[in-house]
Amino acid sequence: MSTKPHFDQKATEPPDPGFYDYSRRPVRRPDPVNMDNDHLDIHLDRRLELYESQLVLRQFEKRAYDLFLQNLVKGTSHLSLGMEAVAAGFGRALRQDDYVFATYRGHAHTIAKGAPLGPVMAELLGRSNGILEGKGGSMHLTSAQHNMMGSYAIIGAHLCVANGAAWSAQMRGTEQVAVAFFGDGTTSIGAFHEALNFAVVWNLPTVFVCENNLYMEYTPSDLVSPVEHPGAGRGPAYGLEGVVVDGNDADAVYLVAQAALDKARRGDGPSLIEAKTYRSGGHSRADPGKYRPAEEVEAWDDRDPIPMYHERMLRVGATEAQLAEIQQSVALRVDEATEFAKAGLPPDESALMTDVWADGGSAWRN
Repeated sequence: MSTKPHFDQKATEPPDPGFYDYSRRPVRRPDPVNMDNDHLDIHLDRRLELYESQLVLRQFEKRAYDLFLQNLVKGTSHLSLGMEAVAAGFGRALRQDDYVFATYRGHAHTIAKGAPLGPVMAELLGRSNGILEGKGGSMHLTSAQHNMMGSYAIIGAHLCVANGAAWSAQMRGTEQVAVAFFGDGTTSIGAFHEALNFAVVWNLPTVFVCENNLYMEYTPSDLVSPVEHPGAGRGPAYGLEGVVVDGNDADAVYLVAQAALDKARRGDGPSLIEAKTYRSGGHSRADPGKYRPAEEVEAWDDRDPIPMYHERMLRVGATEAQLAEIQQSVALRVDEATEFAKAGLPPDESALMTDVWADGGSAWRN
């Protein structure tokens, strides 16, 4: 079955249906779990934190999905269900004063950077007790207090902004690092290439993280990428070693993140990491994801990062009682966040023109 267009094909010939009907394409399966990662040098206490973080991200977004179906979430939402290991791994490796930049699929990164669940959930509901007072919503989560510097709807726009934060840290000598998360589709955007080039030329403490979930919205990334790895495969053009990591293994992500962050703090420049993962649902809540082969979805569901990590925790010394206690605690936290969000009021009309101009209002313009 053809997976690439034939350029010598006459325009009058009917297109190969296997090219346009992605659900009929060959299945792209995940790599098997690396059982040797049980023995990685990660303390059990840290692994318990990674387990808890993944559960928080999973349960928060499952609740957000439920609230969306109740018509309580304003606008659309882009969930990272199935991709939690990336945000959890980096979240535990980052320093509190490091900077994070994300795409509109930014719930997990906002929470992993330390933003409280209640205000984040309230923001999704468009309530005044939200983290942006109900004015940002799902696609624009930001918390400057936690150095979560924004979720950007313009593909690739935040990569150059992340370089600015990294340059500031470099000039101030703070050893802070800017981490920019983006999808595989971003690698075909000019800003991606500009950002990598600039970061290398100026030796900036920027870590670029491509969350490769195999689909550029609805298009399989391998159909439109000339290299096997759309993120890491482009690194050598800019003098960067492209690092590929199992994005469904929080331990592997955590150690790769640590190495990249340490490199940046030493003054040894930027890194480019590609985390191979898979979203369990569609691109957004408006997308049923039927363009994906059913066998492919099933294969990646079998590599869900959380059940895999649960089994690993038992092998490395955690008990079922410990894990059950974490599960119960997380469920309670998500319930409390939900009630906090529902109790909030919609933003008052008086807030309409605030947070727009530097002085808080428009009077100076008149």
